[in-house]
Amino acid sequence: MLDAIIIGSGPAGLSAAIYAKRAGLEVIVIEKVYYGTGQVAESSQVDNYLGFAGINGYELGAKFREHAVSLGVEFQSAEVNGLESVDGGWKVQCSNGECLEARAVIYAAGAKHRHLEVEGEDIFAGKGVSYCATCDGAFFKGKDTIVVGGGNTAMDDTLYLSDICSKVYLLHRRKEFRGSARTLERIRQKENIEIVTEAKISKIIGDSTVSGAVLEDGRTIKAEGIFVAVGMIPQTEKIKGIAELDESGYVIADETGKTKAEGFFVAGDVRKKALRQIVTAVSDGANAAVSAAEWLSHVKFHIKEIGE
Repeated sequence: MLDAIIIGSGPAGLSAAIYAKRAGLEVIVIEKVYYGTGQVAESSQVDNYLGFAGINGYELGAKFREHAVSLGVEFQSAEVNGLESVDGGWKVQCSNGECLEARAVIYAAGAKHRHLEVEGEDIFAGKGVSYCATCDGAFFKGKDTIVVGGGNTAMDDTLYLSDICSKVYLLHRRKEFRGSARTLERIRQKENIEIVTEAKISKIIGDSTVSGAVLEDGRTIKAEGIFVAVGMIPQTEKIKGIAELDESGYVIADETGKTKAEGFFVAGDVRKKALRQIVTAVSDGANAAVSAAEWLSHVKFHIKEIGE
């Protein structure tokens, strides 16, 4: 039986693997995408991770993985079909038919951005279409941008971009916003923000990069960047009933990564928290691995004590 199984090889999972390996634990990382490194690989440029200004996201993810490999971390390329608590640990069933067992699990499967599902969105992803204003906003300094969404994230992104961009359109499909009334009032006071309600994008247009968006009513808004902030989908469907989830599906756990289930830890974007960035994912992974190592030391001591 392994000491720990880490599910997901994004920044959180890889950080957990490095810390677990350095703690002397026998671990394996399961990742459904071959040589996957999580959402970081989707970023054309990362400019806010300490020490790696301007690095390509795929390259940064590869460096994370290479670090783990250099320490002897093993990887299993498969999708997790199910998890089950068994006597003395956890059983993880993989899509390749293999069943792995470990005393602890660190779940770092991440979350995916909810998409608009409109024409041109996939084509221009990374070429003007972004899902993270704090990651990519600086690349649109002095340009016109659109933020799509009606919640707190969309409104916060709008304010953030208004200090960088020439003009920001806040586009929402409904008349009323779900986010903070105080934030909305601040938005209304900014001269370079235009609120467009009861509007939906039907098509994103451009040549090699984004040049604007066509709305369902036929209007066209010219912009060089479109920031989609219509929510995230945490990949927690497979751990319902194992960990406690909030109303949006995120795992309720503090920075230690501990959950209500014995020997089950979480890290990264699956965890309920305020900021989802590479730096917080890496921190989560380290915390979860340290917590798991401490928990395992007590478990092993207890098992030895019983056997004596």
